[in-house]
Amino acid sequence: VQLQASGGGLVQAGGSLRLSCAASKRTTSNNGMGWFRQAPGKEREFLAAISWNGGSTAYADSLKGRFTISRDNAKSTAYLEMDSLKPEDTAVYYCAAHRGSYYSRDFSGWLYWGQGTLVTVSS
Repeated sequence: VQLQASGGGLVQAGGSLRLSCAASKRTTSNNGMGWFRQAPGKEREFLAAISWNGGSTAYADSLKGRFTISRDNAKSTAYLEMDSLKPEDTAVYYCAAHRGSYYSRDFSGWLYWGQGTLVTVSS
């Protein structure tokens, strides 16, 4: 399974972006999907995850409702809608597919990773 993350770019503080994660196989419709990010000089961190059918989602507490994860299994694609962006959101954003139908809030069980897409938020 290959994951292709896209949608990153340069945005002003307060703006919005939508990231996409396209999977090479429809089999990922049975897997939980997630988004992580890694800022310069920092460790990779969990942002959001969604179960195989979209019925369950989880978010990092630090996001405070600014990000929304969703998926379209017919398109084998997961999304991360990011609103009210801040300069501290600048990072490389990665999508991942879990080994199971749900997800974990840490790094356990995430089998497949996309290559990352850079988001830069200017002040």
